[in-house]
Amino acid sequence: MSPSLAERSEAQGREWRDPQAVVAQWSDAGVADDALLRMKASRGWWDALAEAGVTLIVSREYEHLVLAISPGLQPRVSYIRLPHPSGIAFDAAREKLYVASTRNPNQIFEFGRVCGALDRRDVTRGAEPSVGRLVPLRSWYLPGCSYVHDLAMIDGRLHANAVGQNTVVELGADGARTVWWPSSVEKNGAPMTDRNYIQLNSIAAGADLSSSFFSASGERPGRYRPGHPAYPVDRRGVIYSGATREPVVRGLTRPHSARLHRGRVWVDDSGYGEFGVTADGRFEPMTRLPGWTRGLAFAGDLAFVGTSRVIPRFKQYAPGLDVDRSRCAIHAVDVSTGAVRGSLEFPYGNQIFAIEAVPAGWTTGFPFRSGGRAHAARALFYAYST
Repeated sequence: MSPSLAERSEAQGREWRDPQAVVAQWSDAGVADDALLRMKASRGWWDALAEAGVTLIVSREYEHLVLAISPGLQPRVSYIRLPHPSGIAFDAAREKLYVASTRNPNQIFEFGRVCGALDRRDVTRGAEPSVGRLVPLRSWYLPGCSYVHDLAMIDGRLHANAVGQNTVVELGADGARTVWWPSSVEKNGAPMTDRNYIQLNSIAAGADLSSSFFSASGERPGRYRPGHPAYPVDRRGVIYSGATREPVVRGLTRPHSARLHRGRVWVDDSGYGEFGVTADGRFEPMTRLPGWTRGLAFAGDLAFVGTSRVIPRFKQYAPGLDVDRSRCAIHAVDVSTGAVRGSLEFPYGNQIFAIEAVPAGWTTGFPFRSGGRAHAARALFYAYST
């Protein structure tokens, strides 16, 4: 028996009441698996994070989660759900956080802090403080073939890897402007943007494009494309110079998360589960970790390095890993010694993509927590002020 008009109307009135669904424009966003949020901290982890004085913003792409991990007497892990989140960038000057979502079409989400609540007579203040929470301020769309990966602030402007187009783009609310590409993908003075040829996937951001560096899985287009089972990866990865558009480091295997820190280029050599620094055209591993290394952020002498499980259909891309022992975790690594100060493991986690460190006092994290009260989030989104 089909529902009556009144029943249909009542059902429609219940839809889109969950703030998470509205934020992500995804009707099932509020259905989060609590197991994905379970974590196990090793000895030393929370001390290392507190010493660093940062909150970590972490994207877990295949689980559609963005986490905020904050230190303190009572450490806090909060989250928001977005479709396949990847790159993250913090604009410290404007106090904005950006997260890329790489489903088709791609989206860029801009977050800011809640500063208080609007003066409303129909709102009862809750016991849980909302000041400092991160809420979305706006989002904009890009074509799915952009295949946005890393995000970075360069010269005060937001940039991204358009992996599907072999370029680096400058992003704005009106779209993307191509600003850089390797010489190997240039034809007749312009980049080849018709397909992904080299998996140009991360940005070590300098003061400008010329002083930045970019990682890729391959140096030039070949017979097979990234994503093909036969695509060659072992020691084929490179780091390009922004100034010359030529490789300055070779011999990497599916490198990710290139970063500039204290004048040196650091990178995750994902296919071997390594984290290290580059020097004299070579990669020098500092430590080997249990999983596909991806995600990297620095705070003083500490590097926060992500590890992921290997997706079974891509195990050929990890020739240096014990795939069955790979873990989804974040590791605090002392960059002066290579020692792991502590790790935070997600036993039911899968993939970490990006890690960004923001000052611990800047935010209290995202509006949602495992076991949190739904009405508190609804009240926050009803009358927040930024």
